[in-house]
Amino acid sequence: MKKQTKTEELAFEAAFAQLEEIVGKLEAGDLPLDEALALFEQGQQLAAYCGAKLDEAELKVQKLAAPGTAALGAVEPLDLEEVQ
Repeated sequence: MKKQTKTEELAFEAAFAQLEEIVGKLEAGDLPLDEALALFEQGQQLAAYCGAKLDEAELKVQKLAAPGTAALGAVEPLDLEEVQ
């Protein structure tokens, strides 16, 4: 298995790509139990990291769109289902 970069050092896009790769491997269902559990744990960490990054971005957009800062209109939460 290739050496993994610390989650905190990854860009959002790289972390999300790793998460998608892990999900694909787990969905295939042909991993030994120990490896599947290790990947699940790594996936949980990546999911939490990506969620936190998205929350930070949403907060930044809300601050930028606050009254008196820009005429962007209402900000709606990002639907990740539409992004994929």
